[in-house]
Amino acid sequence: MRVDPGPSRWAFPAVETADPSGLLAVGADLEPATMLAAYRSAIFPMPLSRRGRIGWWSPDPRGVLPLEGAHVSRSLARTRRRFEIRLDTAFDEVVRACADPGRPHGWINPAMRAAYRVLHKLGWAHSVEAWAADGTLAGGLFGISIGGLFAGESMFHRHTDASKAALLGLCDVLRSGSDAGVGRLLDVQWTTPHLITLGAVDVPRERYLRQLRDALELPAPDIFR
Repeated sequence: MRVDPGPSRWAFPAVETADPSGLLAVGADLEPATMLAAYRSAIFPMPLSRRGRIGWWSPDPRGVLPLEGAHVSRSLARTRRRFEIRLDTAFDEVVRACADPGRPHGWINPAMRAAYRVLHKLGWAHSVEAWAADGTLAGGLFGISIGGLFAGESMFHRHTDASKAALLGLCDVLRSGSDAGVGRLLDVQWTTPHLITLGAVDVPRERYLRQLRDALELPAPDIFR
């Protein structure tokens, strides 16, 4: 069951004031209330460096993976069947793998790891994992679920296509329910070549804000409540 941390003591600037890189503000804290208020306002945290101050970002355009437009190639359709998809069975291991300092462009520092762990314990942060047949964690992702929004934060793989399999598993979860997930929003922050192959697209801020507003009014998938 989710625990509501209450209101944040910080007020964020309007997202329209973000600079061209998407950077909106620097500072504040990583308390659960602050982070949830940010996600609800189209903002997400990312340190300016591994040891730097917290940056709060709201890029325009915004990367989104339309649930009805996910691309599954023939090869991916074959390889994804090799993995068992699980939810929230290895959250700390997924975040630790995503935070590996040996990864290029790594940004998840110890403070961020601790913040996401707290959000997981409160019921807001979740992992989607791809497990290999030998029982090892092959890849996965984690992010924040608020209403019909899932804000993807990071993903990793140890086996080919394992992170893609986890992401497609997340899409299946978000499409669950009698309404097939209509109106739910999978936010990927920025598009990358890896995400584009799966169908991720850039949407202008105005459109993203409308989608976010509508998604926040929806219930989360049952398994994330």
